[in-house]
Amino acid sequence: MSPTNAPILQAKEIRRSFFVGGSEIEVLRGVDLKIREGQSLAILGQSGAGKSTLLNILGGLDKPTNGTVSFQGQDLTDYSGENLALFRNKNLGFVFQFHHLLPEFSALENVMMPGLIREIPRHEMMERSAELLEDVGLGGRMTHMVGKLSGGERQRVAVARALVLSPDLVLADEPTGNLDSETGAQIADLLLDLNLRMGGALVVATHNRGFADRLDSSFTLADGRIVEDIRN
Repeated sequence: MSPTNAPILQAKEIRRSFFVGGSEIEVLRGVDLKIREGQSLAILGQSGAGKSTLLNILGGLDKPTNGTVSFQGQDLTDYSGENLALFRNKNLGFVFQFHHLLPEFSALENVMMPGLIREIPRHEMMERSAELLEDVGLGGRMTHMVGKLSGGERQRVAVARALVLSPDLVLADEPTGNLDSETGAQIADLLLDLNLRMGGALVVATHNRGFADRLDSSFTLADGRIVEDIRN
C-alpha cells in the first residue's frame, strides 16, 4: 500500500525524563513525528539514544513527561491504563528484540494470544495463526514450546504474533539486534514483506543502517533529539 497524506499517528514535542538517584535524566528532549498510513519509518541511533523510550511512548507502553501522541486523531495521552491496553490490542502489533513470548505455550498458542484476548473464536485464531506460521517458515514447528526453538525461530513467532490481527501499525524495537547477520536479514525480509502485504504502517527502531535504508524514510536520534531526517 502506498502512503497517503493522512497521519495515522502523530507525536508532538515529546519529552521524557527519569529520576535516578535524585537527578533528572532527560532521555527525549522534544521529538515531533508523523507516521502516515502504509508508511515504513526507521528510527536510527546508538544504544541509549532514546529509541526504545520513544517507541514505548508511541505504542502507549509509557507516557511522555510532556507532549502528546494521537492515533487517527484521538489523543492517547490521557487514556487510562485499561483503555491503552484495549487500544494496543485493537490497533498495534509489537516486535521486541527479546521477543517476550510466553514460554509455557507453544508457538501456535503464542501467535493466537492477541486474538484470544480480543475474544475472537479460538478455531478462527488457530486457523489464522497456523497460516501465518506457515508464511514465516514454521509450519513444522508450530506445536513446539517456544523454549525449544532457536533465537531466529522465536523471533519469527514474534513477527507472526505482531501481525496476526493485521494491525494498523507495527512497532518493532531492534527486531534483528539479538540475531546473527544472516538470521537478522531473514527476519527483516519477513517483517517488511508481511507488513507490506497486510498494508499497515511500520516503525522500526534499529542501529542497522542497511535495514533502515529499505524503509520509506528514517531519522536519527541523538541526545534525545532528531538530528537527521532522511526521505528515501
